[in-house]
Amino acid sequence: MPSQFIQWFPGHMAKTRRLITENLKNADAVIEILDARIPYSSRNPEISRICENKPSLLLLNKSSLADPQVTALWSDKYTNEHTVCIETDCISGYGISKIAPALKELCKEKLERYESKGMHGRPIKAMVVGIPNVGKSSLINKLCGSKKAKVENRPGVTLDKQWVTTSIGIQLLDMPGVLWPKFDERRVGENLAITGAIKDDVLDIEEIAAILCGRLREVYPDLLMQRYKLEAVPSKEELNDYELLELIGKKRGFLVSGGEINTERTANMLVDEFRAAKIGKISLDVCEE
Repeated sequence: MPSQFIQWFPGHMAKTRRLITENLKNADAVIEILDARIPYSSRNPEISRICENKPSLLLLNKSSLADPQVTALWSDKYTNEHTVCIETDCISGYGISKIAPALKELCKEKLERYESKGMHGRPIKAMVVGIPNVGKSSLINKLCGSKKAKVENRPGVTLDKQWVTTSIGIQLLDMPGVLWPKFDERRVGENLAITGAIKDDVLDIEEIAAILCGRLREVYPDLLMQRYKLEAVPSKEELNDYELLELIGKKRGFLVSGGEINTERTANMLVDEFRAAKIGKISLDVCEE
């Protein structure tokens, strides 16, 4: 895997760490958005460390793209006394109605103190954090009912903080997406690349697609077989991950002159179809019970 994404820390991400630290005192709670397909890999350990003393609402976003059984296991695993975890999808609106009640329950004692001081109806202030391209701006726009935050399907779009007011009694502080300086687990970096949290233009798309082939063969062989019309999914001994990618390209007819397989086109197609859930609802992080 290329070193430039194993050691991935652009300057604006260092700035975001400072913004989170400086503004945390102004927030009653933290909403951390995770990618439901990779609930472990998309949880930034630096955010967890910085925000550990604040009530936290974890959103397993893009849940419509993930394996629902795996997502339910992660939701249970992450829910505890100071943290509530719910499944959401900012495109369809699934789970969005649960956000306000969850935040009010998490901040119940603080809200009661405000009430006792005559501060009736004070909105909850929540900081929205997460890795790039996980749906922070889409969530804010959904809660506001209008396009308050800039949204694009690529990482690194939100580059500064902004407070926005919603119609559900909550003020949101939108933070830019932030990764962390070094991925200690290779699989975490790979998952972030596969799901689009790292800009594609700094990655070797064929290498990413080959890794994805290996994951699908390992965990979702039936979906791989059905989508790409394979008679069977060959073992690693029969075909390595790159050769499996070539087989998929051959099945799709992605050939160039001389009958060679266009592996770049195949790689882009495979990654795009995974991200759009055309292969199926897939989770890349297994939840150990």
